[in-house]
Amino acid sequence: SPLYEAAQSVYGYLPYNQEVRTLELLQAALDSGKGVAVPKVFGDTMRFIWLTSLQDVAPGYCGIPEPLADSPEADDPHALVLMPGLAFDPAGHRVGYGGGFYDTFLPAFPGASIGLIRACQLVERLAVRDVHDAPVNIVALEQGSAYVAEPVERAVLGRWS
Repeated sequence: SPLYEAAQSVYGYLPYNQEVRTLELLQAALDSGKGVAVPKVFGDTMRFIWLTSLQDVAPGYCGIPEPLADSPEADDPHALVLMPGLAFDPAGHRVGYGGGFYDTFLPAFPGASIGLIRACQLVERLAVRDVHDAPVNIVALEQGSAYVAEPVERAVLGRWS
């Protein structure tokens, strides 16, 4: 996508349970010289930590893979954020795991965010929205299509696997 191509850095995630797998995408970003950061939980706070290798991780908060190191903390306000979630609607609203970590991070982050999901995770409209779940800019489906939250239009992104 143009957002990915333009980004100097990617704030991704290390897949857990049934989340869309991101390791290939994160490795490609590292190989192309982009900065790659993934979340690490410190108490009730989530911070993105720069990675130089996808091997430098271990199970952390709730068994979710995290960086082994506690630093350096990512600092690119224009990074592209890739977000997991249990369900999304076309407007970018999401249901996460309930920790509120991304929802604390996202409103203060000026960069773009993309929710990566499988088609079965897209719902027409989330009837009950948790006040802590912040919307993403784009919802990208594994089939390669996406919903752009604002302005509302269709976009085509690369295939996620």
